[in-house]
Amino acid sequence: MPHEIAAVLDNLSRSTVAVVGDFCLDVYWMTEPDTGEISLETGLLTHPVHSHRYSPGGAGNVVMNFHALEVSKIFLFGVIGDDPFGRELLRQLDRPEIDRSGLVIQQQDWQTPSYVKPHLDGKESNRIDFGNFNRLSDETATELIEKLERVLPQVSVVLINHQVAGSLHNSKLFRTRLNEIIERNPNICFILDSRGFHDAYPGAVHKLNEGEVLRQSGRASEEGQRVTLNELLNLSKDLFQQWKAPLIVTRGEKGCIVFDSDSPKQIFGVQLLRKVDPVGAGDTFVAALAAIVASGSNLAAAAFVANLAGAVTAQKLLQTGTASPAEILELGSLSDYIYRPELADSPRYARYWGECEIEIIEEPPRLLNIRHAIFDHDGTVSTLRQGWEQIMEPMMLRSIFGGDYKSVDSGVLHRVTGRVKTFIDKTTGIQTIAQMHGLVEMVVEFGFVPKEKILDAAGYKHIFNVEIKALVNKRLDKLATGQLQIEDFTIKGAVPFLRSLSAQGIRLYLASGTDDADVKEEAERLGYAGLFDGGIFGSVGDVAKDAKKIVLERIFDEVTGAYDQLITFGDGPVEMRETVKRGGFALGIASDEVRRFDLNLEKRTRLIRAGAKAIVPDFSQGEMLWNFLRLPDTSRSNRFSADRNAGSVPHAEALSGASH
Repeated sequence: MPHEIAAVLDNLSRSTVAVVGDFCLDVYWMTEPDTGEISLETGLLTHPVHSHRYSPGGAGNVVMNFHALEVSKIFLFGVIGDDPFGRELLRQLDRPEIDRSGLVIQQQDWQTPSYVKPHLDGKESNRIDFGNFNRLSDETATELIEKLERVLPQVSVVLINHQVAGSLHNSKLFRTRLNEIIERNPNICFILDSRGFHDAYPGAVHKLNEGEVLRQSGRASEEGQRVTLNELLNLSKDLFQQWKAPLIVTRGEKGCIVFDSDSPKQIFGVQLLRKVDPVGAGDTFVAALAAIVASGSNLAAAAFVANLAGAVTAQKLLQTGTASPAEILELGSLSDYIYRPELADSPRYARYWGECEIEIIEEPPRLLNIRHAIFDHDGTVSTLRQGWEQIMEPMMLRSIFGGDYKSVDSGVLHRVTGRVKTFIDKTTGIQTIAQMHGLVEMVVEFGFVPKEKILDAAGYKHIFNVEIKALVNKRLDKLATGQLQIEDFTIKGAVPFLRSLSAQGIRLYLASGTDDADVKEEAERLGYAGLFDGGIFGSVGDVAKDAKKIVLERIFDEVTGAYDQLITFGDGPVEMRETVKRGGFALGIASDEVRRFDLNLEKRTRLIRAGAKAIVPDFSQGEMLWNFLRLPDTSRSNRFSADRNAGSVPHAEALSGASH
């Protein structure tokens, strides 16, 4: 996958594009009212500006994204006013690869669209807008069209941008002439990113978000309104047939959908663990899409890489942001994806294998021939560490607030607790040391703890380990004294299932994010360590050496590309994603760890989003699971008997319109 992304990005330097649209200027004035004085003229307090900055907005920001993507030549076509903001915008766009000769200055009835954002005491105040009442003259419209036509032989993609109230697209003459150009040049790809003029340019490739699809279809769209995938597919198909042109529908963290034929393609979203800021991500997406199409790729490939580009920008906080080829490649090499979000969030779409509890997301491959099986430990086989979240959450809060933990304002406590809960939910299943790196970032971000008192990730991990070990040791003591039995600390049916796999000569591996020594000790104490002839692997304390990733790499070396021989059982996203990336079969164990059986809906959601091909609540239906996985049909007498003998174990995607 990374080499394919690199091949696409390597071609960007040969791309030549034109941008037609609303060129704007974003203006930031940082004021300090406390240092103001009373105006002698008005008697009002002045707002002194201690700093100010300017950046291209609208189509201008799209151009800056083309610049960051290292596109070879960018031709601009738009209108600015004869005013200071227009001159500043021209200065901001002064780059060797940017041709500004198509930016026309209209002397009358036009102000450079500018958005002044005063910040009072560090917080943005009411915005001041210029250009809302712009009116494009017929003379300017004609001049723009003529300039664009002269450049067309030099470009392969024209990006049409519409973003503001006082837009050049408000001119009927301009819309008519631009649409005529689209119709006369079928060999040029015109990509339209518009808030309201899609019907004016039916022959373009239409880029919309979910809300714009609803509005374009005559449906009311409210902030935060959710639309099902089936509904979105049907509405988008109608628009596809109406315009007879491709659509790309962006869906935020859910990725995007490409309609360039009767069979739409779903591009899965990127899993981002850090805090995100979506401002500017849409401009990055459409710029990357246009640049990649201009370099010769098809729409689906372009949308895939553009989705990565948008995710790069979304991680840049408090800025509009752009994405460079190096940043896109880095994220693409390491990224995890959000699979089937609608199915994950809605159990009503689940379908099952026969009359049992095995939920099928994808049928097992016809040639599935399991010879290697990886098991996650905590929550998949063992429940010794059940409740670790309830230990990690208060531990993280104490670390973030330091000495202020007991006295902090309840509103602040609620906000930080929400962040911590979200972080734990997103990182469930990864190494503890990686979670502690995230904790360090949050401690620094919230600023309650003096810099010199902030621990490193290893220091915070030690605190957590002490607390979780106390819980585990208490449970192991009850096991040693006979107060509780092995079956009280294992998922229902897990040990008999392991024993049966081992008896069939299937090589077993145990991979855990828990420290290496601890997971080995716990597997020994629970009596099944000897079954894992492939080895037991735990965290070695280095975030760059993820135990699960290492063991997967080793196993794939052993099977020498025979991916139909590998299955992973786990209740965490990491093992699901890593297995899916490498072509193995990922089976999610979504068990209620308190009862040791039955379905945990939150786990189900996480596992499907991580790429699980099937979900089971536990191993209690071992016989049916055995058949589902097409394991050897040999004698099964007492194969899946109760866990009472466990102590004797010796030591050692195209879319079809459906929501999924």
